[in-house]
Amino acid sequence: MNALHRLAIALALTALLALPCHDAASAQTAAVPGTATTTTGANGAEPDLAYGAFQRGHFLTAFGLATHRAAAGDMKAMTLLGELYANGLGVPQNDAKADEWYRLAAARGDREAMFALAMFRLRGRAGPRDRDAAAKWFAAAAKLGQPLAAYNLALLYIEGQLFPRDFKRAAELLRVAARAGNPEAQYALGTFYKEGRGVEKDMREAVRLWGLSALADNSAAQVEYAIALFNGDGVAKNEEAAAAVFRRAAVHGSAIAQDRLARILAEGRGAPKNPVEATKWHLISKARGETDLPLDDFVNGLDPDTRAAGEKAAKPWLDALKKPKS
Repeated sequence: MNALHRLAIALALTALLALPCHDAASAQTAAVPGTATTTTGANGAEPDLAYGAFQRGHFLTAFGLATHRAAAGDMKAMTLLGELYANGLGVPQNDAKADEWYRLAAARGDREAMFALAMFRLRGRAGPRDRDAAAKWFAAAAKLGQPLAAYNLALLYIEGQLFPRDFKRAAELLRVAARAGNPEAQYALGTFYKEGRGVEKDMREAVRLWGLSALADNSAAQVEYAIALFNGDGVAKNEEAAAAVFRRAAVHGSAIAQDRLARILAEGRGAPKNPVEATKWHLISKARGETDLPLDDFVNGLDPDTRAAGEKAAKPWLDALKKPKS
């Protein structure tokens, strides 16, 4: 059994779990401190008590410990102080002080501080928005292997405004982020492999990357992975696994997945026929902008009771869509 087939089975087994929707942000407002619990001092490896306090939510304690260590030139402690000030954790929120600590840490080579400065410049925190400066900090952090910086820098190369458009360079940067487990980068790089953009066309590699991203609940990747499974494109054909992945993405709100799941339930391919559920998902996807005339005909051809049951099942979803977003 190859890795992709095992991945398909794993997704199929977990697809029906009631997991919360995970919206993975491509960038954060500030660098998240590292998870290392040790630091290197005069006597070798020592417990990183400041980060330990931060991770436990003891922000005031973290502030005191980090202040002591920053005075001794510890760049990680400086980045931590920047994070505390940037988010008002244990101390009043203060962008100017956060920026100052990030700059001190970045000058000493801390990639997380560099990424934080890039986001500050991009968002206009502690000064005016400056995309050029943001790009420079992204590049500096990406050079040191910071995955979110690599991902954001790749987007700038794809966009082609601050830099000449360069899909090959974008693919290299996406690979850095994808190898670090960033699901958005895995999805994007998979799309590059599907289209042969910046890399040689390789559908098997595209599916592998989408599968990894799908496990992290990236809905767009789940849709691409499920389509590949259903069609047997770059992976062994498995309609049952595809249906399970479509269902997972549909529950997470993907209109395309909702439409594909409705087709599956209407035709009985990959899952037993279920006209009520097919009607439900078709109405939900239609309310989210998907057009599917054959499914319209399918629903209109159902007997009134079945159609009414589908409409009833869809109602909570449709009511939720009508509610104004706060």
